[in-house]
Amino acid sequence: MAKGSSGAQRFPKSLASFMCLVMLLLNLIHSSQSQSRGHPQQLEEVELHLLLSFKSSINDPLHTLSNWINSSSSICDCNNNLTGSLPDFLFSHSFSHLETLDLSNNIFSGKIPPQLGLLSSLIYLDVGGNVLEGEIPSSITNITTLQYLTLASNQLVGEIPGDIGVLNNLKWIYLGYNNLSGQIPKSIGELVWLNHLDLVYNNLSGQIPQSLGNLSNLEFLFLYKNSLTGPIPASIFELNKLVSLDLSDNSLTGEISELVLNLKRLEVLHLFSNNFTGKIPRALTALPRLQVLQLWSNRLTDLSTNNLSGEIPHGLCDSRVLYKLILFSNSLQGQLPRTLTTCTSLRRVRLQNNKLSGELPSQFTKLPLIYLLDVSTNQLSGRIDDRMWDMPALQMLNLGKNNLSGELPHSFGSNKLESLDLSENRFSGEIPASLGGLSELVQLKLSNNRLSGNIPTQICSCKKLVVLDLSHNELNGQIPRRRRKKLEAMRRVETQDGTWEMQFFDSKASKVINMEDVLCWAKEGNNKIGRKGRQQFQVEEMSELNSLWEDMVEIGKLGHANMVKVMGICRSGKEGYLVYEYREGKYLSEVVRSVRWEGRRNIAVGIAKALKYLHAHCSTSTLVLVGEVSPHRVVVDAKHVARLKLSFSPPLKASISISSPYVAPEARNGKKEVTEKSGIYGLGMILIELVTGRSAEVGMESMVEWARYCYSDCHVDMWVDPMMKGPHNDVVDVMNLALHCTATDPSARPCATQVLKTLNALAANPTLYSCVSSSPSP
Repeated sequence: MAKGSSGAQRFPKSLASFMCLVMLLLNLIHSSQSQSRGHPQQLEEVELHLLLSFKSSINDPLHTLSNWINSSSSICDCNNNLTGSLPDFLFSHSFSHLETLDLSNNIFSGKIPPQLGLLSSLIYLDVGGNVLEGEIPSSITNITTLQYLTLASNQLVGEIPGDIGVLNNLKWIYLGYNNLSGQIPKSIGELVWLNHLDLVYNNLSGQIPQSLGNLSNLEFLFLYKNSLTGPIPASIFELNKLVSLDLSDNSLTGEISELVLNLKRLEVLHLFSNNFTGKIPRALTALPRLQVLQLWSNRLTDLSTNNLSGEIPHGLCDSRVLYKLILFSNSLQGQLPRTLTTCTSLRRVRLQNNKLSGELPSQFTKLPLIYLLDVSTNQLSGRIDDRMWDMPALQMLNLGKNNLSGELPHSFGSNKLESLDLSENRFSGEIPASLGGLSELVQLKLSNNRLSGNIPTQICSCKKLVVLDLSHNELNGQIPRRRRKKLEAMRRVETQDGTWEMQFFDSKASKVINMEDVLCWAKEGNNKIGRKGRQQFQVEEMSELNSLWEDMVEIGKLGHANMVKVMGICRSGKEGYLVYEYREGKYLSEVVRSVRWEGRRNIAVGIAKALKYLHAHCSTSTLVLVGEVSPHRVVVDAKHVARLKLSFSPPLKASISISSPYVAPEARNGKKEVTEKSGIYGLGMILIELVTGRSAEVGMESMVEWARYCYSDCHVDMWVDPMMKGPHNDVVDVMNLALHCTATDPSARPCATQVLKTLNALAANPTLYSCVSSSPSP
């Protein structure tokens, strides 16, 4: 969770990175004062020399320091991109009295000077968020006064100094997001004042040292995304002040000890993606502060994707605050605990791919807040039409691949259902006509059952339906057909440039635009406004339109208030043009820094609405063509209404995508299928820009990695765009959503509906965050 957010207990950083430079310089001056008392003129000369030496030693491409004219009294800038090596002169005996050194979140490169240990009075050291390489200098162990150490988010290699335990004043260690290797030093267990240990996203190997159990003041232990092996040391469960424990994404083995009962303050427990075996410890039911069992969340207990067996403990919801239960892909057996039927706080339940048996408890289908229920690929049996379904929030229901029987329910107690999967069961009888009333339904899977009778014509009323699978049943009769809007007739036109085919999707455009207009506007360049009567249009060139003609015809039928409509397409051989409606406004990339937070949030909502509509009305093969979702394709008007202007690219040509930071990883390397989740990645990148004001295309090699580092390890004011005027209390939640959207694994990203729901909820009830942490300042 981001520092400064409600309930967070993380180390606060200064209001903005440049202010940390001010602190550094004031410390330099302070150290010079102690050596120059009684000599005012000498003091002034020393101060000026120090300031100008620092200025001249770094590369300042944004002219952050341009107002330094023989004075240090007017230093102020909140967005730094300082480059070059760390100045050697800072790491010398001249600054042995320096207490604070913060050069974080710049673009410093090179190695950390080996003489770092000469800064023997340092209390606070942060050079995180740069591109530093090489090893951690061994001389760092000379700084025995050090309390706060952050070297995170660089490219450091080698091992953590084995004698780091001599720094017995350390309270905070952030070494995550590097390429450190070797084992975790046992001497870390000697740092008895340590409150926070973060070594994530490295290549650390070996076992977790038993000595970590000596860290009696430790509240946060993050070791995820390494190559750690062996069991969890029993001593870890003696750390009774622990609030967050994340050991996920390693190769840990053994059972999860019942000693977890000792962690009474635990709110966060991440154990997913390891090789744990055995049963889920019943002690988890006795942890009074544990709120969530789920994957990809801030506050969670995640035991998914392991080899856990046994039954689901009956008391998991005794706290009455459990709202996400995620235990999928294990070997859990037995029936669903009946105690869960009274867990009215539950919202998201994922128990798929286990060995659960018995019936779905009747009261379970009346839980009011559940919006996602997935118990597929188990051994559940019995009927589901013999009870009342009253789940008004339900959006996604997956009961597929079980042994359920009987007829299908006529209602699931929700008019919000978007995905319904009852496939590969033993359901019989007819398909209820009432399913046609599910106006939000996008996906309906009823295959591999024993359904009979006709396909109800009411299914055609589900206008958002994209996936319909009724295969391998006993259905008969005709396939109902939905009436389609008739397109304008395609025209063939002879011009001096050859024969052109024109297909319009708008009757007004068809009547006023001719091929000569299109060619004339095209010669004036993309985005040039063409006028015909009172109507305005824009023309963009598109190569290889000929091979995509049928798909483009499907796209031309789309229309939404948050999309720039494609009015027509024209082709001649390999040449092609798209005719868009003209929408007044500027591209998001041009205006983002001048928009207040409320406007930025409205922009995000508009993009999410456009994607939700697209994903509901386009097949996967068509979505592959719609191109990247980036600030260069979002038109924003004066009222901050956003409209997505689709760009189109042939599926086998990635020339516009490969180098774009807005294109999802799976689309860049072509190793995975491109789906609607690929567009969600682009939206996530835009959300990061809306929150931070930083463009992914300017000096940011890995915007997502930087954002994850900032969200995890930095105070909120460190990464919020300082140009953003007005209150922005829900900014932390939007950043959290952005990081979900940019997950490397496409299946971990939320769908457009979930994104829109979250943004609307934040707009209605923004979560307040505190700009001041209770932790001591350096």
